[in-house]
Amino acid sequence: MERAKKGTKTVLGIQRDIIEALKENYPAGTRVELVEMRDPYTKLRPGDKGTVNFVDDIGTIHVDWDNGSSLGVVYKEDRIVYANDNQ
Repeated sequence: MERAKKGTKTVLGIQRDIIEALKENYPAGTRVELVEMRDPYTKLRPGDKGTVNFVDDIGTIHVDWDNGSSLGVVYKEDRIVYANDNQ
């Protein structure tokens, strides 16, 4: 895990400004597409799309996936991009 600079506030090792940037870049209603998820038990697959519900205070992006799943995207573990659709 990366260490924060001395005096930088962190939550579970994630700098507070990164969490705030995630909240700003992924507001509720943002459409996203899954690139990679490291959860071996999920049924989500690359290319699945969903809508951001919220970003929590540890940087997890909670998504309501179009397939009915509501699994969160974990910062530095999973990857999403903005969806290229008009829903």
